[in-house]
Amino acid sequence: MAPRAVHPPSAALARNVERLAMSRLALILLACLSSASVMAKDFPAAGAQYDSQLGGAYTPPAGTRIVSRDRSEAPAPGLYNVCYVNAFQTQPGENAWWQANHPDLILTAEGRPVEDENWPGEYLLDTSTAAKRGALADIIGDWIEGCARDGYDAIEADNLDTYSRSDGRLKIEDNLAFVGLLIEKAHDLWLAFGQKNGVGLLDRADLPAFDFAITESCQVYDECGPYAERYGARVLEIEYTDTESRFFEQACAARGGQFSIILRDRNLQPPGMPGYTYRSC
Repeated sequence: MAPRAVHPPSAALARNVERLAMSRLALILLACLSSASVMAKDFPAAGAQYDSQLGGAYTPPAGTRIVSRDRSEAPAPGLYNVCYVNAFQTQPGENAWWQANHPDLILTAEGRPVEDENWPGEYLLDTSTAAKRGALADIIGDWIEGCARDGYDAIEADNLDTYSRSDGRLKIEDNLAFVGLLIEKAHDLWLAFGQKNGVGLLDRADLPAFDFAITESCQVYDECGPYAERYGARVLEIEYTDTESRFFEQACAARGGQFSIILRDRNLQPPGMPGYTYRSC
């Protein structure tokens, strides 16, 4: 039996193979660049004026380009809006919902919820197992979807450091694994994701792909440098009025053209409330 003749592939087949290869390459590149693309989404320039309005929304001061608001509030028109979610603890007004619907996701000790001693009524969420992290990610992920629908540009997830006040019941690795799930969700929705505090995490190899930072009182604790090394100018810095006024002045002198630095009252209240303070560099 004569051997079958081998014919070279047709030009059309070769073109189809080439197109398929290019399509696969494009998908790979898109996946690799997704985080960078999120970060490139109009993040304001170095030193852009910022305001944190977590105590209640109000018309931002003149010149403001970035504003943080609670997820229950609407974003500020025309600004870069950061959506606050309390991702690692409950809000006091939501405790009944958590206890009725997801009691197993609240961290407990001797049968009682573990409460943040500095913020009464806020219970720590239990990130100690992959199953619980997944269940929590479904809940918080829905909140992140809400931020995206409302028109926010980025996410501020609070209380990353609950492991430090859990009496060993939570580990750093637990919280980093959990926030990694939230970052993935945000990036899928083209939202940037900020690291709030946690300067001691910056050198960890397992630190997830945060896009920027929000730091409180880094001047007071001499913690600002590591944020600059990690995030460059993509840092929102809040100094507070319940510390010495010199810290805000020092922060502005050191980084006023780089970080977005503000002085605020501790409760981040709206104008007209007792103690309201807002200054920017």
